[in-house]
Amino acid sequence: MEPLASRMRPKSLKDVYGQDHLLGDSGVLTQMLNKKKWLSFILFGPPGTGKTTIAGLFSKESGLDTYFFNASTDNKQKLKDILDMTAYHDVLIIVDEIHRMKTDIQDYLLPFLETGKAIMIGLTTLNPYQSINIAIRSRCHLYEIKQLEDEDIKKALFNALPMLDADIKLSEDAIKAIIRFSNHEIRSALNLLESASLVLKDGEVLSSNTVRRLAGKPQLSLDDGEDHYFEMLSALQKSIRGSDVDASLHYLARLITLGDLEVIIRRLLVIAYEDIGLANPTIPQKVLTACQTAKMLGFPEARIPLANVVVDMAISPKSNTAYSALDKALADFQSGNTGEIPKHIDNKYLKVHPEAYHYPHNDPNALNSEKYLPEKIIKVKYYEPKDDNPYEKALKERKKLIDKIKGY
Repeated sequence: MEPLASRMRPKSLKDVYGQDHLLGDSGVLTQMLNKKKWLSFILFGPPGTGKTTIAGLFSKESGLDTYFFNASTDNKQKLKDILDMTAYHDVLIIVDEIHRMKTDIQDYLLPFLETGKAIMIGLTTLNPYQSINIAIRSRCHLYEIKQLEDEDIKKALFNALPMLDADIKLSEDAIKAIIRFSNHEIRSALNLLESASLVLKDGEVLSSNTVRRLAGKPQLSLDDGEDHYFEMLSALQKSIRGSDVDASLHYLARLITLGDLEVIIRRLLVIAYEDIGLANPTIPQKVLTACQTAKMLGFPEARIPLANVVVDMAISPKSNTAYSALDKALADFQSGNTGEIPKHIDNKYLKVHPEAYHYPHNDPNALNSEKYLPEKIIKVKYYEPKDDNPYEKALKERKKLIDKIKGY
């Protein structure tokens, strides 16, 4: 029998979950189809979010003559064969792993994109601003496929219930467990639900423990029948942030018992930079080393380096000044409250007037009076160092000297 995930595959773009910004009534892909105005675009986002499905459904609903090209495995000759078709009519090319496209293939494709004879849908899991050649990127629109929300997965699960062989019920805890163990991927969530339908009887309620067992996780009841996984991760972070070493070890022990080493590692690395930061600049490297060691060892031995570094993190001084400063800068830029790059550091201007740039290394202490913020926000202050730990206290003194020389 056809797997549940295959039977639940969207039949039209309206059936796709969680991408209303592109596929809703006013979404840009919907409007392209309504107006038959074809633009080349790149879909980027995490694995399992539906990029390939959306590209295929767009092709079907557009009616365009469509060809598939894998930038990782297909060669230039295949692309030539496809583009020869443009002598007769416009074509749609779906390019998988577009970030792997070789330069000579890109160069051959560009004129067809330029004239609109070929419409391209590129697919990538990577950030296109970093991974895709600007020549291709500038000729395409970039659309993010977002990680699915809990409600999207929940909706898919309930829609799938009538298609199961068994008439099973879903508890709220079971839904949360499926969402967690599927990593917000609908296909994985449906696979778990289908597995559950094989082990439950008609009318039986699916529990979180059953989901955990089917997902290959130990059956544990750590908190009134449920492990509250994300709450424990948050409790670990808050305990380290709050310098409570015993509480930190307690929540680490709970997480270790559940056995998900990758999630623990990811959270510890975040804490190192978010909560300790410049108060103890050696901590991030210590955490990285401990985490790499833990991965090499695996459980149960992985608990040993994790215990060492969590004790160190909890007792360490704390500072969030660096990331808080960046968040303020991001908020300013995203609100449009910035301005133009000053001419004396703008490469376009410096190509004509290279003398406008003053090289700091030629000055005492590598400092000069030049200011680098846009004029509109020239007096803004993002970074405010603490003086309650030795490292940032030293940074604060250095910043005073810099501000004095620059006339702030």
